[in-house]
Amino acid sequence: MGDLSRRIDPATPPPPPATVPVRHPGEAFVRLLGWGWVLVRHDALVPREITPLLPVWVRWIAHLLHAFAGREGRQGRPGQRLGKAFEHLGPVAIKLGQVLATRADIFGVEFARDLGRLKDALDPFPIDQARREVERSLGRPVEALFTDFGPPVAAASLAQAHPAWLADGRKVAVKVLRPGVERRVAQGLDSMRLAARLAVRFVAPARRLEPSAFVETIARALQLELDMRLEAAAASELKDIMDRARDRDGGHMTAPAVVWDGVGKRVLTLEWAPGVAMTDPAAAEQPGLDRNALADHVVQAFLTQALDYGTFHADLHEGNLFCHAPAELTAIDFGIVGRLGPSERRYLAEILWGFLSRDYDRISRVHFEAGYVPPEHSVEAFAQALRAVGEPVIGKQASQVSMGRLLGQLFEITALFDMHLRPELILLQKTMVSVEGVARRLNPDHDLWAASQPVVERWIRRELGPQAQIRDAIEELRATLKALSKLAQNPPEPTTVVVREVRTPAWMGVGVALAVAAAGAALVLSLWPGIV
Repeated sequence: MGDLSRRIDPATPPPPPATVPVRHPGEAFVRLLGWGWVLVRHDALVPREITPLLPVWVRWIAHLLHAFAGREGRQGRPGQRLGKAFEHLGPVAIKLGQVLATRADIFGVEFARDLGRLKDALDPFPIDQARREVERSLGRPVEALFTDFGPPVAAASLAQAHPAWLADGRKVAVKVLRPGVERRVAQGLDSMRLAARLAVRFVAPARRLEPSAFVETIARALQLELDMRLEAAAASELKDIMDRARDRDGGHMTAPAVVWDGVGKRVLTLEWAPGVAMTDPAAAEQPGLDRNALADHVVQAFLTQALDYGTFHADLHEGNLFCHAPAELTAIDFGIVGRLGPSERRYLAEILWGFLSRDYDRISRVHFEAGYVPPEHSVEAFAQALRAVGEPVIGKQASQVSMGRLLGQLFEITALFDMHLRPELILLQKTMVSVEGVARRLNPDHDLWAASQPVVERWIRRELGPQAQIRDAIEELRATLKALSKLAQNPPEPTTVVVREVRTPAWMGVGVALAVAAAGAALVLSLWPGIV
């Protein structure tokens, strides 16, 4: 298949994001207490449904918290209550809820469905405010660009989308940021930074998860998501990548084109996405739609972006995906983009290929070579631990695998081997969780490994196979010849070495002779009694 024996060159891993100080510690702490109180009022901190499952000594604390639950905490299912609590807590908490909503395999289908409204079904803000935001951002009246501007069709944590029509008849989607959302995000991140520092100080097991680096990575992504001009650039870049993937490898995901005349700091205009939103129950019931193939295409499109191009859509949940028959996908919402360097891409490919081929020794060595496991641990022992995790999963249907138990085992193993969170892989891990969740919603028995195999196999063959080795050798030869050519064109200037004969002054010679004579005389006088 390919040479997996070459050592990964991790080069210099990307530095962790710079830690930003908590701007207002007092306010952040009060806000954290407020967050806890909101969760208690909604009976979402320790839901009453799980109280019988808790240890006996914890139940009395849970019952005490239940006594403070408000009207919101006495109505609805756990997922509904948690979703309402996240809405109160703001954009940062809503982002967390969107990730949880993709894991029906861990939290249950009903819980995930209840949280699903956080993706695009939040309460919208009035259309007149949206029109003012568009005019302020674009510097001209709405009618100057759009012949019609409709009411919102989807509202998420940071922005909402409006249908509109251009003068040439094209239907477009106009995304407008929520008024005041920047302030709410800044406040939420301030509290998250404080929570991360408290976790580092008082919760020792959490330190290896690098909570501060995790928060700063998410903060950076959210801050980029608050500038629609940057999202427009990301949408254009990812559309180019998806189009190239379709032309080269038959990819099944695309992105709508950017309408640059309708782009400003707080406004983004894209062509209307074809198909039906995957949050719509009718999406999976479209005539001619192959749900199994669609689940495969979600996974394969993500892996193609990450492995082949090192740039991927990092927010692939149902709220950001449209589908149509037979199994085609269109992605929207490009506020979060993940990027991987060559070493991280090879690490990902070899780890996946190692699981697919059940080569746990290779997986273990890759972890050590990439610096993910400290060198004082045993390669063989880590391989044994990986086998304990991988063997129950490979080739089995999702319905036969307890993902919660699997994640628990992984956590125990990473703790046992002192593995720390790698900030540059946070978005990759987050997106893999979301993608797997989307695929399992389409097909509860979806085999993630079987879907991954064609993409990983193609990458291994192309990047590590014989042709790749010949290509690398040619590149090295070209680099050597180029260096020699530069050396021939600009030879180093010759260095002239001047050797001078240094003559000792006469007075110095006389002085040395007198000193030697005096020393000899002193030696004779000291030995004279013994001689006589």
